[in-house]
Amino acid sequence: MSNLPRREEAWKLLCEYTQNENLRKHALAVEACVRAYARKQGADEELWGHAALLHDFDYERWPNAEHHADKEHPVEGTRILRERGYPEELIHAILAHADYTGVKRESALDRTLFACDELAGFLTACALVKPSKKIAEVETASVKKKLKDKAFARGVNRDDVRVGAEELGVPLEEHIAFCVEAMRGVADQLGLA
Repeated sequence: MSNLPRREEAWKLLCEYTQNENLRKHALAVEACVRAYARKQGADEELWGHAALLHDFDYERWPNAEHHADKEHPVEGTRILRERGYPEELIHAILAHADYTGVKRESALDRTLFACDELAGFLTACALVKPSKKIAEVETASVKKKLKDKAFARGVNRDDVRVGAEELGVPLEEHIAFCVEAMRGVADQLGLA
């Protein structure tokens, strides 16, 4: 994609707006999952990776607890991305990853970003409760069991995890296993090695 900045520039933008190390790691986890799906589907890995890396870059400054459709996260971030010349396909996916914006998920990128976002957060939580804190020890069966435990990682929307897999057309078990494997590939960056 010709008008896509280099990944280093996207990372700098994320770091400029996001000081919280855990939010940065979340962006990296989602990026790993989305890039893996891009490779699997023969899609534009750089475009998809940038969308995932930047999907929450504005969240720390404009958290949007009220879920406004037209301001705060992710709308403020997409304004910045538009000003910097990021492609509309990426901007649309970022808007569509938050149901409350009213932007419908239409493309494979839209659906993949949505499907990987909550799940990556949940998989991180699953790794962090392991004595070793390693993503390598996270197994699909235990993830499915923990999804049923409403007290565990309560901030993760279980419906979004389920709907995300459905929209991808992938069984939940397969989606979990695929994302665990993708995150294992960047475990050192996630602090889960």
